[in-house]
Amino acid sequence: MPFRTTSRPARRTLADLGPVAQVRAGRLGRRLPQLFLGLVLYGVSLGLMVRGDLGLAPWDVLHSGLVRLVPVTLGQMVVLMSFVVLLLWVPLREKPGLGTVANALVVGVAADATLAVLDRPDGLALRVTLLVLGVLLNGLATALYIGSQFGRGPRDGLMTGLARTTGWSLRTVRTGLEVGVVLIGLLLGGILGVGTVLYALAIGPLAQLLLPACIVELDPTPRRVPLP
Repeated sequence: MPFRTTSRPARRTLADLGPVAQVRAGRLGRRLPQLFLGLVLYGVSLGLMVRGDLGLAPWDVLHSGLVRLVPVTLGQMVVLMSFVVLLLWVPLREKPGLGTVANALVVGVAADATLAVLDRPDGLALRVTLLVLGVLLNGLATALYIGSQFGRGPRDGLMTGLARTTGWSLRTVRTGLEVGVVLIGLLLGGILGVGTVLYALAIGPLAQLLLPACIVELDPTPRRVPLP
């Protein structure tokens, strides 16, 4: 009786490419729509968490605090802070891609659009539902825009740049950044709650679970890094 052999499918990888190479890597008809779908859904997820009013993601705690000081909408503050964070990329020598710039612009606009059509519900059950949907949608959105392979978002690039230049682990840098922005946001009156804790615990596992299915394989490229 002959033995059956099975082969494991090739592991999908994220390419480490510069901005020009990202565009030249092909499959734009799939990658561009996925990028912008992910960014729009990311903004929608932010709006859902705001209307749930049970706590925001760490960076959004900071954004919600800053809007108390500056006469702009929450989405406009997300855009503004994205470009402030991008300035911090310069000494870190991080290279923005199409996805980086699109992230800085699209997420805030989508968040404001969601807030314009969605009111805060009165019932706690509905608010919890909005919170959970927001966190789940955020995980999917993160996997979609990262999987499109157009580069990191402003805040993710700050994290990876600091990790590379300091030699600290990504986990240490991310924790330090998120604790820092939450503390500043709290001092400014930002929205902290159970949603902040839920987001912090769930977003990493969610993104890691969904990312492999969302990665769009590119034409062969010379620099590729395996998924963690």
